Formats: sequence, C-alpha cells, structure tokens
Amino acid sequence: MTRAVLSIGSNLGDRFAFLQSVVDGLRPFVVAASPVYETAAWGVEDQPDFLNAIVIVSSDDVNEWGWLRRGQALENAAGRVREKRWGPRTLDVDVVSVDGVTSDHPELLLPHPGAFERATVLVPWLDVEPDAVLAGHGPVAGLEFSAEGVRRRDDLVLSGWMDA
Repeated sequence: MTRAVLSIGSNLGDRFAFLQSVVDGLRPFVVAASPVYETAAWGVEDQPDFLNAIVIVSSDDVNEWGWLRRGQALENAAGRVREKRWGPRTLDVDVVSVDGVTSDHPELLLPHPGAFERATVLVPWLDVEPDAVLAGHGPVAGLEFSAEGVRRRDDLVLSGWMDA
C-alpha cells in the first residue's frame, strides 16, 4: 500500500472548482482533504492569488509514479498549460511525499523540493496530520517556515471524500 501527500493549487478560472476536481477525481483513494487556504503567488508574483490545499491519498495498487501520472491527468483535464515556471495555472498537483520514498529522478523529486519551507504545503498538511513527517526533514511541526500571508478560507470546503 502507498500513502501519498499531494499539494494542490489553482490561481486561474474557478480556482475552488479546480481543487474540488482533484478530490472528485481521486475520490476512491482520498483519506483526508485539508481546509483551503489563499496565498499570494510565489516565484512570479505578478499574478492572481492561489487557493491551496493538501489531499492525502492511499491505495494498494498505486506507487509514486502512479500518483504523479494521476495528478498530471487531473492537471490536463483542467486545461493546465505550462508556459512559464511558477506562472499562473488552472491546477497544480504536486506529489509532496509518498511513504517516505526518496527520488532524485528529474521528473519525480521526492520529497518535493522546497516543500519543507512552503507554508502553502505545510500549514494545510498540519491541519490534517499534526504528527506529519517529511522524509529527510523530520516532523513537519518542527520545520521553520513563515505562514505570513496564508489565509484560511473556511467558506470553501472540499467535499465528497468522507463518503468514499
């Protein structure tokens, strides 16, 4: 069985609907979905704010590559276009961690680079898994990161996964 932590984000179009599409697309595998957060763009700052969340998934038949391919298929279904690194996007699905697996393959770096310092990943992850551990970095709760500008959106709730 593999268990993966996926970071999802959107800053174009119906941002919340794109996040919900991940939960809907992975419904049989979803163990938990975090609250939704709104954050300013990072990297390329002249773009709309992002909605972000964490989805924890689990399956007996899906490995780290399977989670990557499923995430990419969901991005493609959302019309994701890769024009500029860290640029605006309809949907971003990043594989953050898979059962402590590490990978230096250029297509699938695990744990996801930068995850250890990104509040857009760590804040929602701690909401659903306070004792989370990031391979190579230790307990998430002990990592140093700034949560400044990360605003919880209690008016947006990812649904449909608890009855899966």
